[in-house]
Amino acid sequence: MDFQALWLTLRLATATTLVLMALGIPLAYWIASTRAPWRPLVEALTTLPILLPPTVLGFYLLVLLGPHTGFGRAASRVLGHPLVFSFSGLVVGSVIYSLPFAVQPLAAGFRSVDTALLEQAQLLGAGPLRNLTAVMLPLSRHSVVAAAALCFTHTVGEFGVVLMIGGDIPGATRTLSIALYDQVQDFSYAAANRTSLLLLCVSACALIFLYMHRTRDQAPHA
Repeated sequence: MDFQALWLTLRLATATTLVLMALGIPLAYWIASTRAPWRPLVEALTTLPILLPPTVLGFYLLVLLGPHTGFGRAASRVLGHPLVFSFSGLVVGSVIYSLPFAVQPLAAGFRSVDTALLEQAQLLGAGPLRNLTAVMLPLSRHSVVAAAALCFTHTVGEFGVVLMIGGDIPGATRTLSIALYDQVQDFSYAAANRTSLLLLCVSACALIFLYMHRTRDQAPHA
């Protein structure tokens, strides 16, 4: 087992999930509550990473984050190193790639909240932020948990985007999925089997956790 790759993957998945929840909750709240004419455009852009091949998304991110663009040069000056082929670049790419897995469950959960409750909260003087934190988030907790679990698990299994942006640098950008690819290329099938089983267990545990959480929420309370 490549423990460096395991540790880096867990760090990447944790950082990506935290950033996505911070960005995804307000974005999903806006999508669920606004009637702005450009909402379909925003929804399409947040969903696009699901449809794009990972290598296509990875290529454009590689160009955007590279030293030949203004954004890439500015990020290099701020961070002191280029975003490409670095852990920071992996986080940026993972956040963009997993954005739909945060926004879609959250937006669906927010839309399921009874509008009468929101109207009553507004009559009592609650603003948008209070509505979100005191009404929508507690009533959509299953969607919040689902979004976090999906983001974490999806990041753990990333391959194309992280390979395009980060390459295959041991201890710096080599994740478990890339380590698995290397093991297969080296005909190390026993090691590849252990890595595959670990990735399979992570996905299975995430699904079991989600279904157990949903069953507990749906269970009648005495």
